[in-house]
Amino acid sequence: MLNLLITMVERLGILVMIAFILTRFPFFRDMIYQEKLNRKQQLTAILFFGFFGIIGTYSGLTLNTDSLEINRWTSELNADEAIANSRVIGVVLAGLLGGYKVGIGAGLIAGIHRFTLGGFTGLSCGLATIVAGILAGIFYRKNKVLKLRSAFFIGALAESLQMVVILLLASPFEKAWTLVEIIGLPMIIANGLGCALFLLIIKSVINEEEKAGALQAQKTLRIAEKTLSYLRSGLTAYSAKIVCDILHNEMNTRAVAMTNLSDILAHVGLGQDHHRPENPIQTEITMEAIDKGAIVVANQESIHCRQRGCPLGAAVIAPLKQRGKTIGTLKFYFRSEKEITPVTMELITGLSSLLSNQLELAEADKSYQLAKEAEIKALQAQISPHFLFNTLNTILSLVRVDPPKARKLLVSLSHFLRQNLTVTTQSVTTLEQELKHVKAYLAIEEARFKDKLSVVYDIEEIALLETIPPLTLQPIVENAIKHGLKDTERNGLVRITIQKQNKETLVKVEDNGIGIGKERANEMCKSPILSETGNGVALYNVNRRLTIMYGEGSRLYIKSELNKGTEIEFCVPCTEVS
Repeated sequence: MLNLLITMVERLGILVMIAFILTRFPFFRDMIYQEKLNRKQQLTAILFFGFFGIIGTYSGLTLNTDSLEINRWTSELNADEAIANSRVIGVVLAGLLGGYKVGIGAGLIAGIHRFTLGGFTGLSCGLATIVAGILAGIFYRKNKVLKLRSAFFIGALAESLQMVVILLLASPFEKAWTLVEIIGLPMIIANGLGCALFLLIIKSVINEEEKAGALQAQKTLRIAEKTLSYLRSGLTAYSAKIVCDILHNEMNTRAVAMTNLSDILAHVGLGQDHHRPENPIQTEITMEAIDKGAIVVANQESIHCRQRGCPLGAAVIAPLKQRGKTIGTLKFYFRSEKEITPVTMELITGLSSLLSNQLELAEADKSYQLAKEAEIKALQAQISPHFLFNTLNTILSLVRVDPPKARKLLVSLSHFLRQNLTVTTQSVTTLEQELKHVKAYLAIEEARFKDKLSVVYDIEEIALLETIPPLTLQPIVENAIKHGLKDTERNGLVRITIQKQNKETLVKVEDNGIGIGKERANEMCKSPILSETGNGVALYNVNRRLTIMYGEGSRLYIKSELNKGTEIEFCVPCTEVS
């Protein structure tokens, strides 16, 4: 019995080899990872494990129940012979990994084959093989994550059931009992061990590959994190040099280089004494990669280095693209083509796509910034001094009666117009400059309103150092005077507040004018509103520019009551002092 057990365990080496080969097949990986197999995958698994069960039969040993001799298996069995085999391993694994349908299918193939071989246990062993597939399929449904101890237990249990079936169905019973006494325990142990060992090999190989894949993914993410900030400026000599340094440190290559469509931008590693940046591209193989837009592998002759004794014997040249158009290349150099493994090729392919995506994102970000600046400038340009003609008429009327005041108004008007004309070249200005602009505007309006307009300032000096978009405060003040005070008989009052609050700066403009309805107040910042006195874009444009630059948290808030006045405020984040 012990000798039989040792011999059967030795023959498990065949199964170990098959288990390793099995990990190479895609359908088997699908069985490991997918919750449910499709029909094609199930059929493939049934055929494979059924054939595997047949191999388990052929790798067994024959036992003559009369002479008790154990021999290598032959192609024919007489009435006194049976087989000590590992057939159940393939069938059990079919059920455990593929479910009861796969288990039954593999059991039918291996079981029918065993029945055709004859012997007094032919029928019982054939039926027991099918039962083993059903049993394993039941455990598959209960345990999605299979452990080694479970595989051993199920394999041993399936073999134990086979011994029971032999005792129940095989005849004569005396021969069946003798057979089970001799091969029962060795087969139960060997097949249980075989199932566990088979599963261990499969899991070990797949886990190692998963670890390797995880390391590759980790390396790729690390490279992405390190290179992203530099590629935001686009493909330049500076960014290429930094990226090549990073790739050379992370990758097991002899050298790394980057080019645009005409010149070498950077070269780091072996050969940098003669493969120098800023030189034109000299190799046809690089131009081929640019023209084809595909990865090209080059040997030493294709590299076409003019320096004798150059240590670079092979290269992989990958295109860098933006919007599907090649804009440069990424080149990895090796000592020989032997160093270019499939894993290396896969990593280089991924890196070229990664860097291309980063360059495309950089271009998109640049385009977004330009579009945002263009929109801000367009919005600023829409804000024009509508009161220009009225102001000139006021100045004309003062020229004779009060020349000094007329001169003062002309100075205020010149300051106001100069600010309106220069803001299109600026993205931000200080609140101090904005307040000067507002005071120039108010000086003109106070002259027009004579003694009917008063302005109160509540200003925190340190808050004036903060920045906002140009022409933000003046349109709000103009709205208070132009719309809030135009139809009121009482004296107008405008209060301007600029204060720091925690990490924000509050800007508020209040008036005691006629006020506006709640519904109209809600619409004023969402879209331009046509009116008799203007095109209604002032507050909309201010709100639009604030939200573009600072987000929704800096939008205009309007609070108004009819015949009581209006209050408009917004907050901008304070500048961080490092």
